[in-house]
Amino acid sequence: MHKSILYITLQDEEEGVDTGDGWDEWSGKALIKPPDQLELTEAELKEETTRILTANNPHAPQNIVRYSFKERSYKPTSVVDQMAVHFVLEGSLLHQDSDEARRLRAKEGPCSFFSTQSDYDLIFLMCPETAAIDTGTEPDEEKPETPVKICFDELKSEKEPKVSNQFNFSERASQTLNNPLRERSCQTEPPPRSNFSDTANQWEIYDAYVEELQQQEKNKEKQKAAASKNDNDKSKKKTVLMETQNDDISKVGKASKIFERMVNQNTFDDIAQDFKYFEDASDEFRDQEGTLLPLWKFQYDKAKRLSVTALCWNKKYQDLFAVGMGSYDFSKQGRGMLVYYSLKNSAFPEFIYPTDSGVLCLDIHEQHSYLVVVGFYDGCVAVYNLKEEGLEPLYKSTAKTGKHTDPVWQVRWQNDDMDNNHNFYSVSSDGRVVSWTLVKNELVFTDIIRLSLDGAVSDGPEGAEQPACGTSFDFHKQIDYLFLVGTEEGKIHKCSKTYSSQFLETYDAHSMAVDAVKWNHFHPKVFISCSSDWTVKIWDHAINTPMFTFDLNAAVGDVAWSPYSSTVFAAVTTDGTVHVFDLNINKYEAICQQPVVAKKKTKLTHIEFNPIYPILIVGDDRGYVSSFKLSPNLRKKPKCKKGQEQPKGPEVEIAKMEKLLSLLREPEQSTV
Repeated sequence: MHKSILYITLQDEEEGVDTGDGWDEWSGKALIKPPDQLELTEAELKEETTRILTANNPHAPQNIVRYSFKERSYKPTSVVDQMAVHFVLEGSLLHQDSDEARRLRAKEGPCSFFSTQSDYDLIFLMCPETAAIDTGTEPDEEKPETPVKICFDELKSEKEPKVSNQFNFSERASQTLNNPLRERSCQTEPPPRSNFSDTANQWEIYDAYVEELQQQEKNKEKQKAAASKNDNDKSKKKTVLMETQNDDISKVGKASKIFERMVNQNTFDDIAQDFKYFEDASDEFRDQEGTLLPLWKFQYDKAKRLSVTALCWNKKYQDLFAVGMGSYDFSKQGRGMLVYYSLKNSAFPEFIYPTDSGVLCLDIHEQHSYLVVVGFYDGCVAVYNLKEEGLEPLYKSTAKTGKHTDPVWQVRWQNDDMDNNHNFYSVSSDGRVVSWTLVKNELVFTDIIRLSLDGAVSDGPEGAEQPACGTSFDFHKQIDYLFLVGTEEGKIHKCSKTYSSQFLETYDAHSMAVDAVKWNHFHPKVFISCSSDWTVKIWDHAINTPMFTFDLNAAVGDVAWSPYSSTVFAAVTTDGTVHVFDLNINKYEAICQQPVVAKKKTKLTHIEFNPIYPILIVGDDRGYVSSFKLSPNLRKKPKCKKGQEQPKGPEVEIAKMEKLLSLLREPEQSTV
């Protein structure tokens, strides 16, 4: 659709001259011209002009400074207003069909002719300068060159009401006063000084030390006197408590414990029946292979996140065993726990002793079954007495009393000394094998051997040679002074208590750390060792090479000899499998390989045989202890001829092991 354009010029009413270009310079009236005379202007409008606009204003000042009331000086400002205003149009537009537009058209005076020109779509109001540009003629030089602004509102009548502003703006500003700066200063008097001088020689220094020692002894005597008073007071209180506790409450407490055991035995009656009477009849068809029957499972809710780091049966009460709780993840060390369980009550422990550091090893005294020694991750050793009330140990080593500087990996009770004092031994990663003696109220230590990496015992001061890390040890069952020490380097040293300047023998046993080394219960020359290099080896201590080597295809956590046979032993691996061997039946493979964990990621850590009953207990890294009964094939005795009695005694077991060793020894060694 073609649209027409109306161009209008303004002319004065009094007089004017038509210049021929649509503008009367005298009258100032607007002359209407058709669009065919303005083809040049329309062509110019169609021309394209390229301009590049940037966000920065080239005329914006860069050196504006403002006064800072805080610093009381003029500071340059980096923020400059880059906005430049090129065009501003103020006006009010109304829709032509609206009622308000009709009312304005009715009130229009001199410009009423615009409403009749419906043929024109656009209306341009041009001053003489714009008219000159369109027509190509120059305006009169006497006229001013400033453009004439003609608004549509000026053409309206003076009586037309002013359109009210649709927006109201208000601006408020305030300024707070800056607090005046104040300075405060003060000056103190120097402290008084006094000159002191004296001469000191060796005798005066010696006398001063003697006086100090005497004063310390007096303080110790005072502390002992106070401690004796406290002990007397405690004994009196205990007697009073014992007298008051001999009432119905104490009787109910003992009866409730017995009742709890009865309830648990009734609840797990099927397990108790299996423990006492069940014998797997299918062993007759298994061709000398055996199985493990699961029995009770022991757990304590507060020890779920701890690993089982030690197991030990009580020699006097065969249903009672101790469990050490800690962690083998040395980046997550924390608390530990010593727990006692009984086969009569698997639901809850008999004794609970929480510890500040993780427990790594423990041992129960054979004669005094209420004494248990514990080794901790922080290097301390402690002795607990089950008869004493409270959760604190009876004895505990400190830095002053010679505690280890590294984790304690093994502890073992030994026979009492000449003064009938209890003593035990410990081995640690700091390379020390230490003897501890329980003297009155303190632990007295004696270093037996310091291990070193070059294979010799370090006689010099501590730190002169790089120590070897001891990981396990065990004492001979018949020879009291002889013991074995396993190291982190994979070597096993045969040592003596009375000859500590040199090793009696060194065995290159494993390629990784020796996790356990144990003498045979019957044969005096045989011991067994296991390591994380997947192997279990059986040794004759007179020969440097192993007699038997078994590869279990996983890291071996622990190994244990059976108490009823010299040729039976069991081992646990990190893949959750229990391996039981009987060398008298099969010298090459295990007669029982049974996974005993529900989850594949669970690792078995320790294993122990019961000294009397045909059961064993296994601990894992989730804090669970599981008990299993050995099937008849795993504890089978050799067959005898008709009419002969079954031979019994340790001599039979020694002869059984000696027969196996004689097949492996060289002829010269067997004759010797």
